[in-house]
Amino acid sequence: MNPLKITGLVAATHTPFHADGSLNLAIVEKQAAHLQASGVKYVFIGGTTGESSSLSLDERRALTVRWMEVVRGSELQVIVHVGANCLADARHLATQAQQLGATAVAALAPSYFKPANVAALVDCMAEIASAAPELPFYYYEIPLLTGLNHSPSAFLAQAVERIPNLAGIKFTSSNLMEYQLCRASGGGAFDIPFGFDEIMLSALALGATGAVGSSFNFAAPIYHRVITAFERGDLKAARAEQFLSVQLIALLVSRGYMGAAKSTMKMLGVDVGPARLPNGNLDAAQQAALRCDLEKLGFFDWIRA
Repeated sequence: MNPLKITGLVAATHTPFHADGSLNLAIVEKQAAHLQASGVKYVFIGGTTGESSSLSLDERRALTVRWMEVVRGSELQVIVHVGANCLADARHLATQAQQLGATAVAALAPSYFKPANVAALVDCMAEIASAAPELPFYYYEIPLLTGLNHSPSAFLAQAVERIPNLAGIKFTSSNLMEYQLCRASGGGAFDIPFGFDEIMLSALALGATGAVGSSFNFAAPIYHRVITAFERGDLKAARAEQFLSVQLIALLVSRGYMGAAKSTMKMLGVDVGPARLPNGNLDAAQQAALRCDLEKLGFFDWIRA
């Protein structure tokens, strides 16, 4: 396994659908081109933003195939989320990702029948990771959605002996105490990309080098500026840029984040289609109102590179 240390932005991409809800894989090429033009070099496919829990196994397989076709010969690197409530499905997706040449795989915990303790969580992740032994493996910590509250730093301490290809944790949690414990685990041996866009600056201050986020799809220039300002020691500018993210995400959340985010992508010329139930969508009037509010915020000026 080649070691991986993520730096910069990883866009957690949307899964594109036709109006009838079927996969629209032709749009992946536009997504990739848009992200490359925004300076994004990694994509995280089939995750939360990708509505993986609303996709069939065959659809997830097809999505991975299409992304790997599109990025061939480019600088974009693909990290495939393979987690599922069915561990056999997760293993299948991990094996496919390795066969197709993905950069890494990640998996969230089963969340219907939940692992009862850290040891059970390690068992689950070890089973998935072993299906792609040549790829770096990331545990996907997202307690807000899985309902799982086991310590991720305790996971690392136990998993290091069980998962030879363990690279680290995709840390989508606001628990910055645990974030620091994870970063320090094993003497700093693990990669811990941060997953809360609206507080990314906090993680940078604690040593983060990489971040995975959904708003990087449509607002990457804001986050590039946060990183640049932080690296030059201009905290005032970094805080100002981070607050643009806060305002943007608050607006989208107020309209129903998934549907509003997909509508925003359409406004930028990348029509990733509607969200699938149980996520909601904006009707034509709501989309027009969202565009008006985005213009009032200054969003379309904010994202000029």
